[in-house]
Amino acid sequence: MQLIQIIEALIFAAPEPVTSAEITKAIRRGASDSEAPQAREWENISQKKIETAIAELGEHLAEGERSVELQEGANGWRFVTRSDYADWVRALLPEMRPEKLSAPALETLALVAYRQPITKADIEAVRGVSVDGQIHKLIDRNLIRVGGRADLPGRPMLYETTDEFMEHFGVKDIDDLPNSEELRTVELPTAEDEKEEEANEEEESETPEEPAELSPEEQRLAAVAAAEQALEEEGNPPSEEPEPTDEDS
Repeated sequence: MQLIQIIEALIFAAPEPVTSAEITKAIRRGASDSEAPQAREWENISQKKIETAIAELGEHLAEGERSVELQEGANGWRFVTRSDYADWVRALLPEMRPEKLSAPALETLALVAYRQPITKADIEAVRGVSVDGQIHKLIDRNLIRVGGRADLPGRPMLYETTDEFMEHFGVKDIDDLPNSEELRTVELPTAEDEKEEEANEEEESETPEEPAELSPEEQRLAAVAAAEQALEEEGNPPSEEPEPTDEDS
């Protein structure tokens, strides 16, 4: 009986993802009651050795081209089927086919994931539309939750992702998301930016604008446009003025 085999059995039997700390405690308890000759050295096994064995288990599964793989999520380790076999699993369990998120819901979820904690107003400042329906849908799917309230007038709610989100996308924390460092720091419009922009627009509307001076080319184009408009309003095509003849002179 090998340590790696015991760990595999524990992760497989656990109804929920299990952490390396929980595996360590289970092996220590089991070793104290076991009559196996190797059990004595496992009674005080360190968590570091357990984590090393877990990594070896993951490598063993990958090298053996197994249909399952070891995945660490926010709540611990679990076995999952490889994506190559998704179609076959869906054929066995058609009722478990997940409902796909709409594009607006996915955009809203991405903003929460990469910029959390974030207010609804800041999400709407980026998307340019109301996100009430998307927020409710994502909360119902247990992908986001209310994580607190912002220190702003009205104390708006702050939204963040859930452990279910982490498990669904197979990440341990937010830093594991693709391009996390870049997307979490890029500048995005906020609700405060919109308020400042609206205030500036009101101030500019109250200040009379000075007519801008046109360049010679702009003056020429304006004259041509005015002439064309005048001809269209007149409804008659321009006629060429006849050149003077000898008889006229």
